[in-house]
Amino acid sequence: MQELRIDPLSGLRVAIGELDASAPQAPGETAAETDDPLAGGRGQPEMFAVGRAGAGTVETIDSVPGPVGSLLELGADGLEETMGLWRERMRAHDGVACRHLIVSEGEAAGASLPHSHAQLFALPFVPAALARERERFTAYHQRTQGRNLLEDLLTEEVRRGDRLVVVDREAIAICPFASAAPFQLQLIPRRPAARFEDDGPLGAAALHGALERLSAVLGELPPFNLWVRTAPSGAESFCWRIDLLPRVAPPGGLELGTGVRLNAVSPEDAAERLRAAAAA
Repeated sequence: MQELRIDPLSGLRVAIGELDASAPQAPGETAAETDDPLAGGRGQPEMFAVGRAGAGTVETIDSVPGPVGSLLELGADGLEETMGLWRERMRAHDGVACRHLIVSEGEAAGASLPHSHAQLFALPFVPAALARERERFTAYHQRTQGRNLLEDLLTEEVRRGDRLVVVDREAIAICPFASAAPFQLQLIPRRPAARFEDDGPLGAAALHGALERLSAVLGELPPFNLWVRTAPSGAESFCWRIDLLPRVAPPGGLELGTGVRLNAVSPEDAAERLRAAAAA
């Protein structure tokens, strides 16, 4: 039996126990978003709050056409097919509050299997980090009379050019302005779309090109964590993207204790080296 516990100091949720792959979440179930006893009300709250049993489900998605050691080995076409399968499985969980698809490659990234695979988490609540992004997209949308935050950010990145890594007709890969780690990559669709699981370009060629450059610069593909950010429930304005975080340096006490990331390689320098790898 799994519990969803709420930290009484931060209000952040922690899932205790393994996610259950055999008990799908009921569509539209989002009550766990609002069960923090310190978020409102009066009087002495319950310090050790426990959400209802079951904090979501998880399923494993293997690459197609078969197991490989890394997404890079699939080639652009194989990655396109695999990402299409990601999309198909995310659609199967329509109605949950949050769908979070990850790929973890290498022991340092927490990989649970020797071959490359994805894991799809279907959560009945919107985690704090996603809720904050949802708020920022909405605030920007309202402030600018309907514009999209990530679309405008990408336009500015293209205008500047110094953090671009791969540009093609479907998507653009960049080293983001506030990169949390050396050589962090972000894949953004050329045309904004709120949900990855909806029809439209996947950006597989750009993602594969970014992986090739990363491997060339570092001598091999490092352990990494990849996740697909798609619109959570309640999003008025949003745009999907894919983040890739190489595990080239472990987080230290500053990062773990404060949430402030320390990145010794500027995203501008990282992007320049990755672009140079393509020309070599």
